[in-house]
Amino acid sequence: MKIAIVKLSAMGDIIHAMVALQFIKKTFPEATIDWIVEEGFKGILENNPHINNILTVNLKSIKIKKSAIFTQYKLLQKYGKNNYDVVIDAQGLLKSAIVSRIIGGRVVGSFVAGFDTDSIREKIASLFYDKKVYISYEKNVIDRNIKVILEPLGLKLTKEDILTKEPFLYTNSKSSISNSQFPIIFIVGASKPNKIYPKEKFLEIAEKLQKQVLVVWGNQDEYETAFWLSQNSNFITLDEKGTLDDLKFKIQNSKLVIGGDTGPTHIAWGMNIPSITIFGNTPAYRNTYETPINKTVKSDSIVNPLKLDKTDFSIEEISSVSIVNIAKRLLV
Repeated sequence: MKIAIVKLSAMGDIIHAMVALQFIKKTFPEATIDWIVEEGFKGILENNPHINNILTVNLKSIKIKKSAIFTQYKLLQKYGKNNYDVVIDAQGLLKSAIVSRIIGGRVVGSFVAGFDTDSIREKIASLFYDKKVYISYEKNVIDRNIKVILEPLGLKLTKEDILTKEPFLYTNSKSSISNSQFPIIFIVGASKPNKIYPKEKFLEIAEKLQKQVLVVWGNQDEYETAFWLSQNSNFITLDEKGTLDDLKFKIQNSKLVIGGDTGPTHIAWGMNIPSITIFGNTPAYRNTYETPINKTVKSDSIVNPLKLDKTDFSIEEISSVSIVNIAKRLLV
């Protein structure tokens, strides 16, 4: 059986979908699984033994240059020549549905699967699917990804299966960082300003824990925050610029990851590494899975996952003490 999974972005969403791979391989060990993804997120998928081929696209280039649509279309047609038996759109957007349809449905008995109209925000996307899966949009995103990927294959998981999953992010990094030096990693950035925990409170956490911390960063804003933290605490070290593979290596060898609701923090969950994810204007119950080692701290804000409040900066009100108390328990 040849399977293609379409999950284009973003990092956290890809991680939440990748957990399904190990369960597919347990039932169908001979299956070929390819993954279609935006070029910028290829690194998070690399080195996974359950993925046969990572096939990249650059749909974002179309926004910059309209003629790029022809280049991307030809690329997708090329991928379609792989003659997949099943193509699963785990994204649920119009663009991912179109990608899935171009790639799939080329051999007798093949089909394209995705969410039904009551399960996605861009309802028109479901018109492109042959098989449709229902799960409420408000449900946990990991449960949603698992169901849309596994149900078309005739598979079903329990919550216990997910809680006892094997780590599914892998690295070949040769990073020089020794994480025995830095048992704690801070993730100080996020995709939106109101998902970012204040740097002053990250500083308080480090000072109260009195353990060595490595602050990772991915852009200029994050670098400035990380640099400021390193200059204001003897416990905090500024990370060197690295790749996604390097980041996976550092998290894999750490004892605790602390950060907001963002992809790098979710890496810890995917690698079975202790973590504390800080939530403000996004719903904790929906955006991660709590386990004995993966904990969440949520502001008092009431969140509607169907309409996130862009003016909600309640994450800034979360006490550093509440995070420190959890961290101490996880570090024992």
